[in-house]
Amino acid sequence: MSRKSASFKGLVMGMVLLICIVIVFMLIKGAWNSPDKEAAAVVSEFYQFEQEGEFSSSWNLFHSTMKEKFNKGHYIQDRAHVFMNHFGVETFDFVLGEPEKIDQWKISEEGPAIKNVYKILITQTYKGKYGNFDLKQEVFAVEEDEEWKIVWDYNQ
Repeated sequence: MSRKSASFKGLVMGMVLLICIVIVFMLIKGAWNSPDKEAAAVVSEFYQFEQEGEFSSSWNLFHSTMKEKFNKGHYIQDRAHVFMNHFGVETFDFVLGEPEKIDQWKISEEGPAIKNVYKILITQTYKGKYGNFDLKQEVFAVEEDEEWKIVWDYNQ
């Protein structure tokens, strides 16, 4: 075999290997960035901020409809007052359930229908002056301006 032929074969083998690596990377990246994982990630981030008492940061993860419901300053005061002062706790633990895709959903009966929604059950465990208790809430993650945002359910 000539030197040119061996060099060409090496180049082809290198290109095939590079293409395989790129394909594997794209498959892995695609699995990490699947919509259900992105939705769960924003819900987890929201409750990590809440857990740390960073209510300003958690408020920033709300969908615009939620921001209309709660003035930022009022939300920060109210969350700290109710959860920390009334419950007598400094923080809480939380567990996320599996994301469940919902094709179409409304925040409230009068609200517009939203597509591509994920419902995630969040369980917050508090240990405070009134004993230990769990608070369970279905939280919804929706896309707004290509970012996942948090919405709570106000349907009757």
